[in-house]
Amino acid sequence: MESGLGSVSTPGALPYYVAFSQLLGLTVVAMTGAWLGLYRGGIAWEGTLQFNVHPLCMVIGMIFLQGDALLVYRVFRKEAKRTTKVLHGLLHVFAFIIALVGLVAVFDYHKKKSYADLYSLHSWCGILVFVLYFVQWFVGFSFFLFPGASFSLRSRYRPQHIFFGATIFLLSVGTALLGLKEALLFKLGSQYSTFQPEGVLANVLGLLLACFGVTVLYILAQADWKRPPQAEEQALSMDFKTLTEGDSPSSQ
Repeated sequence: MESGLGSVSTPGALPYYVAFSQLLGLTVVAMTGAWLGLYRGGIAWEGTLQFNVHPLCMVIGMIFLQGDALLVYRVFRKEAKRTTKVLHGLLHVFAFIIALVGLVAVFDYHKKKSYADLYSLHSWCGILVFVLYFVQWFVGFSFFLFPGASFSLRSRYRPQHIFFGATIFLLSVGTALLGLKEALLFKLGSQYSTFQPEGVLANVLGLLLACFGVTVLYILAQADWKRPPQAEEQALSMDFKTLTEGDSPSSQ
């Protein structure tokens, strides 16, 4: 194995953890669809099934795709950084659009049924997470994809971007668990404690949601699994820093 900045070898355990995370994520999406299909009648944009669009979209967007977006820099270790940034941003865009569809579905359903909006803890957390997610993406785009931000500004903001990205993902998982519990209590009521099949399946789904979140955060927390800077990236950064600020940049 070569040494130095040009080395982009993959840690031995990383592919297995990433594969495990994808297996968990796809299982979560499939189980959400199975829960809605078996016990909630499926999904549709009209009628009582419109509500079911909400949990499916939020799981796909705010959980699965957001988690994958966070893992981009761990998985694509040899590709050009610009390409990796674009993929990271696009996954977040897709996640945002799908989640927005889920929000529109639930608000439209409540309006048609004359139900109250934004009174539960789940709904408060959901709106907070969605707004934070949009702000995080917008600021990240402005700093890292849109040309114009200085190198020093990007370097100072990067730790906050990483922290808030992981925090919003964690809050998304927690909000999904709150929503799952709320949906079960609304429908099953006191029967929830009698181990109804729907309750058991939803509880397993909740555990898998938590496991997916923990797995993604574990991968992100491993310092030696971070994407190493390639030699040409470091050289370009040093030239840019020297020309603009008269100093050499710190390692990214």
